[in-house]
Amino acid sequence: MRKKFIAGNWKMYKTVSEALDFAKDAKARLAGVTNVQVAIGAPYIALHDLAAAFQGSNIELAAQNCHWEKEGAFTGEISVGMLKELGCQHVIIAHSERRQYFGETNATANKKVKAALAAGLGVILCAGETLAEREAGKTFDVVKDHVLGSLEGISAEQMAHIVIAYEPVWAIGTGKVASPAQAQEVHAFIRGVLKGAWGDGVAGATRIQYGGSVKPDNVKELMAQPDIDGALVGGASLKPDSFEALVKF
Repeated sequence: MRKKFIAGNWKMYKTVSEALDFAKDAKARLAGVTNVQVAIGAPYIALHDLAAAFQGSNIELAAQNCHWEKEGAFTGEISVGMLKELGCQHVIIAHSERRQYFGETNATANKKVKAALAAGLGVILCAGETLAEREAGKTFDVVKDHVLGSLEGISAEQMAHIVIAYEPVWAIGTGKVASPAQAQEVHAFIRGVLKGAWGDGVAGATRIQYGGSVKPDNVKELMAQPDIDGALVGGASLKPDSFEALVKF
């Protein structure tokens, strides 16, 4: 049985003080939750303080991106070693916004995945199609390309530390959401891709999150689908009460 994993992605929201206000409230609300894995993907500037604030709680910490080199002349970048020292357990890689606005490719994502795993960080790898790609009937081609391209050279053993997040780009921040049936169809397809590349064991064990306008009023139906193992949540993760509702679906 795959344990559900609800991860918030705050994107470029919350100052450090706002993040700490959230942490204090969310810790109390989520105390005692053990049936669902929980993480918050916060801006870099809040990671150090949140690591301390979440100490002793069941809320884990994720970075929203990383660089693949250990160190060097990469102004504005953050290494996986820095994230690990700050207290991160996970890193989100290849979010559609990183692909759309910052030139992320399968090749750069692949280097980041390998660097993160080498540092002992779990990976939340994003994959998903745009509206134009869906309407052109390219959903499966795009998703397969993202998954296999970003995970090239990753072993079956390493796959134990990777979560896939299917995020239809057309449903991110738009208020549109893939129907449970649409989401399940792609999740089942991704599981088939994993089976073809790594075998039944990896396919059955790898968790696949859904991301795209997940809210308290639709999370239960999404989580009921057989191949949806959690959610990567944007806007609804910014408030402790709505995040609590997602975790306690």
